[in-house]
Amino acid sequence: MAKKKKIIQQMARKLITRANPKSFVSEQYRTVRTNINFSVPDKELQTLLFTSASPGEGKSTTASNLAFTFASEGKRVILIDADMRKPTVHYTFHLTNTIGLSNLLTRKAALQDVIKDSATDNLHIITCGPIPPNPAELLGSKTMDQMIEELKSVYDLIIFDAPPVLSVTDSQILSNKCEGTVLVVSSGETEKESASKAKDLLLSSKANIIGTVLNNFTLGKEHHYYQYYGTSE
Repeated sequence: MAKKKKIIQQMARKLITRANPKSFVSEQYRTVRTNINFSVPDKELQTLLFTSASPGEGKSTTASNLAFTFASEGKRVILIDADMRKPTVHYTFHLTNTIGLSNLLTRKAALQDVIKDSATDNLHIITCGPIPPNPAELLGSKTMDQMIEELKSVYDLIIFDAPPVLSVTDSQILSNKCEGTVLVVSSGETEKESASKAKDLLLSSKANIIGTVLNNFTLGKEHHYYQYYGTSE
């Protein structure tokens, strides 16, 4: 039992923007939010995907904290755990995962059945649900397209936490359906070749990569920060 509790604690991504909104890291998340808002000047992004090259780079942490940050700005936000292989959003927000995205995409549940309250104003969650045997097919389905269109009529911003690009094709499929994609890179962990390959795979799927988030960069003994950069060749 103690081992299971430890695993759950490890899977949970800290919402520092909620726990310590005045921290340096929280301020950097607000900077990322500002840059995302200005990344597409001609229109307002409604669908945003977060992914990484490989596991463990912080894409789930980033997606969750930015969902909270956008909601704090007053936007109606829904965060969707589209990592239907290793979901973690339900741990972060302390939610049950008996029903979620997989149930909706297999038409075993209606949209109103899978939307959960996050305990934060303006922010709702759709957890992964039971892990399906065919995530890529579900993410590429017409049911997914219908869900996105329906959510657009209710929410200002739909954020997807998607699997790592180099592990499976899920993010490539989903990035093609989103107006913006952000690639999360872990400082000192992500190999340049892996990041470059991930970028190429996303671009081949016609993803609109609006930028990258450099994660876990050590500024000093007690400081870590997250910084947003515009996409460059």
